[in-house]
Amino acid sequence: MSLNRSEKEAVISDVTSLAAKAQTLVMAEYRGITVADMTKLRSEARSKGVTLSVLKNTLARRAVAGSAFEVVGDQMTGPLIYGFSEDAVAAAKVVADFAKTNDKLVIRGGAFGGKALDVNGVKQLANIPSKEVLLAQLLGLMQSPISRTARVLAALAEKRGGGEAAPVADAPAEAQAA
Repeated sequence: MSLNRSEKEAVISDVTSLAAKAQTLVMAEYRGITVADMTKLRSEARSKGVTLSVLKNTLARRAVAGSAFEVVGDQMTGPLIYGFSEDAVAAAKVVADFAKTNDKLVIRGGAFGGKALDVNGVKQLANIPSKEVLLAQLLGLMQSPISRTARVLAALAEKRGGGEAAPVADAPAEAQAA
């Protein structure tokens, strides 16, 4: 069933607004995937903030024209599912994780930061830890010198016999709050 002109314009408008907010686009061929597997993929994508769409390639090309994803317009051929995400790695992670368990989903490429990605580029992007994990690692690195200093000071105070010192295993409350 084909779409009339106004329906096509609505699809293009929706995808253009998705592309304007998104940081990443991942394209994958979905030929042969069962409806149950596709439903599972869409559910997983929704929970991670990824919008998956099956679009006519001509409509997809028109929708991304003038955006950072225009660089992959020539790769938009065949039956593709398009994954847009505001998080830089979410779309790549969802599609790559699903492709590991379902060999019928074939990653074709993507775009990030105005640059086209091949299959390996999408997989590398998927291997980057999420924003929350990276922030936790950064906080741990920033907190590490403070907690080490607190442990050294506590050990010195204990060695000099200056009364009860804070436990060596845990940093003082002031160091943890910082």
